[in-house]
This record gives sequence, C-alpha cells and structure tokens, in this order.
Amino acid sequence: MIKLYGSAESGHTFKVRLLLEVAALPYEYEEVDLRIDREARPEPFRSLAKYGEVPLLVHDGQPYVQSNAILLHLAQHTQAFGGETPERLARCREWLFWEANRIGTCLPHLRFGQRFDPQGYPPGVLEWMRTRFDADIARLDEELSDGRAFLLGDSPSIADCAICGYMFWPEQAGVSYPPQVTAWLERIRALPGWRHPYDMPGVIPF
Repeated sequence: MIKLYGSAESGHTFKVRLLLEVAALPYEYEEVDLRIDREARPEPFRSLAKYGEVPLLVHDGQPYVQSNAILLHLAQHTQAFGGETPERLARCREWLFWEANRIGTCLPHLRFGQRFDPQGYPPGVLEWMRTRFDADIARLDEELSDGRAFLLGDSPSIADCAICGYMFWPEQAGVSYPPQVTAWLERIRALPGWRHPYDMPGVIPF
C-alpha cells in the first residue's frame, strides 16, 4: 500500500505524483495545508514526516521523506523509470543531485518570491537566482540538444520527474524556456497519467 502526503503548491510533491501517475501505481493521497505551522499539522503526518515537510510517502508502513530520495526508492521498487539496472540508477542519481543543487534551488525561490512573498527576500537575491536559473536552463537545453527524447534516452525516468517538478508554473516564476526544454516538457505532458499540478486528484491550491 502506498500513501502520499503532499501539497498542490509543492513541486517536490508533484515530482512524486508524476511518477506515481505515469507508472500507474495505485496510491492514496492526502493534501497537507502548508499554511499551518509544522508543529500544528495533523497526525499521522506530523509524526511520520521526519523534517515536517512534504512530500511524505508511506509504503507498506514505512515512511520515506525528501522528494528525490522517494523517487530513488520508487525506481528501485518498480525496477523501472531508471531502476532497471545499477548503471541507469547511477545516471539518475547524478541528475537528482544536479537538480537539488541547481535548478531545484533557483526556480522554486523565483516562484515563491513572485507568487507568495515578493517582499520577503533581501535586495539582489531574486536577481541572483534569476541569473543562476538562466545558466541552469541553458545547460539543460544543451543536454537535450542531441535529439534524445528524455534525459536518459528514449524513455522517461525519475531524472525527468525530478527536474520538471517546478517547471509547469512558468508564469508564476516569471520565466520562459528555450526550445529543447520546451519540447522536452511537451513530451512529458504527453505521457499517460500526466496532469498539471493543480489538476491532480485531491489537491487544494492556495
């Protein structure tokens, strides 16, 4: 049995939901209101979520936290989407670390700063984040310029799920994407089970 606790506003949640939907894995979903202080969030989420954050995946009674760690667990569990071989999983792991350090840092802050808290960042921080995003998205576009459909080749993997997690709100972040990234996102949108983060079942956008 799989249960996912998450938020419609969380790209980290969307990474995991995208994989669950595309893989057609049965799961239950429960929305967590991130506007509630962590110590006041309902049980059993509060006790099971080690850092008090979404997403939280509970698989056969075992809790898993941090979106990229959850993706690695699911790839190994399904032996698909990058979990087919140790070599393929290693390539996924490289992309997941890149995502966490690069685009997974700047893009969420750009979105949060423009949508939720435009006055909450010190002067210059969001401008620096935008400069970093511009470099990251150009690097991703270069990676995709060799004609492959997805990051590891012809089939999607957890690397694609991780990197696209915050990329379906470009208007909220005030960003645009170069041609190869745009085409890659269209291929992700065409996968069976894909839906916009706000259109996933059971979500409650702010």
